[in-house]
Amino acid sequence: MSYSPSNYSSTFGSVPYFKLRRPESAGARAAAAAAAGPWTVPNLCAAYKWPTGLTGGGVIAIVELGGGWVQSDIDLFFKSVGQPSPQITDVSVDGTQNSPNQSVGSSGDADYEVALDIQVSGAAYYTATGKAAKIRVYWSQDIATAVTKAAADGCDVCSISWGADEANWGNTGAEQMEAAAHAASSGGMAVFAASGDNDSSDGGQTPANVDCPSSCPHVVACGGTYKTTTSETVWNDNPGQSNGEGTGGGYSTIFPVQSFQIGAPPAPAGSTAGKGRMVPDVAADADPNTGYEIIVHGAQAVVGGTSAVAPLFAGLFASFGTKLGFVTPKLWANQKAFNDITVGDNGMYKAGPGPDPCSGVGAPIGASIAVLF
Repeated sequence: MSYSPSNYSSTFGSVPYFKLRRPESAGARAAAAAAAGPWTVPNLCAAYKWPTGLTGGGVIAIVELGGGWVQSDIDLFFKSVGQPSPQITDVSVDGTQNSPNQSVGSSGDADYEVALDIQVSGAAYYTATGKAAKIRVYWSQDIATAVTKAAADGCDVCSISWGADEANWGNTGAEQMEAAAHAASSGGMAVFAASGDNDSSDGGQTPANVDCPSSCPHVVACGGTYKTTTSETVWNDNPGQSNGEGTGGGYSTIFPVQSFQIGAPPAPAGSTAGKGRMVPDVAADADPNTGYEIIVHGAQAVVGGTSAVAPLFAGLFASFGTKLGFVTPKLWANQKAFNDITVGDNGMYKAGPGPDPCSGVGAPIGASIAVLF
């Protein structure tokens, strides 16, 4: 999720983490979005032409660094969308965190992230299979360690909604994260991560940074859009600005250009920012003004952020019911399974025909992706 350092002080080591977004209360953008309204997960899946009747069987791993969940919120949410509650198992990787650990009454705490991850992934999975999901929540203060544990436990997909710009990780930290993702995908677990919610700066000190873990080559980087029932554009609530509320995306300063990213445009000539791997790979609705209806602290909330996109894809891929491993090259090789997003920007970078550093290869056509696997 993209936690903004300006309004969230928690850190993971020296890495600041980000805060998922809630809708704006005023302004032209919010007024326009009001007509479109927020999405329930099943309705969004239908809009993305989700497959149905799949065998399923994939176990979903979710990495969490903080927050908590309670069964009453889960039951209330799934009842509201006409689905059974998933089977959820907590796994304390390092003994520092487990559920429930809610900070009730706070609208800005990590409970919202945990609820979003569980509810979106579980509902996306059920929509595709008609079966309740099996979800394992990995509590840790180290993302790489949690990913390694989830892979060792045999999980089929992993969703990561936490991250920070590469400068905060440093080369060593980012490379350790990539090593964990590479090993996990080699063992059959597909890994998805949010690309950040602070436009092309990713909340960093310069106008162009990319978010890690999403910048790791063996992670499917998930960017964000503004989706209504009739159109879909790049998510950026501060158009033209590089440090606002919008999808992360750009070019890595740590990982090189990846040959599987067919048709990805190179970094702009003369750029002093990253010139390596392009982020994101894929995208889906993330703007809080066309956000996701979830239940937290016993009440409905509408939230957004690329934090929602990683569990959305994780739920879809878990429904395929088989260990898929490193799926990214197949996605790039089959770009017609996605709707190309050609309008909008995230500050430094603009969308256009074909892949771009705002929305990757585009937003999912769920049934078309399913037939690839």
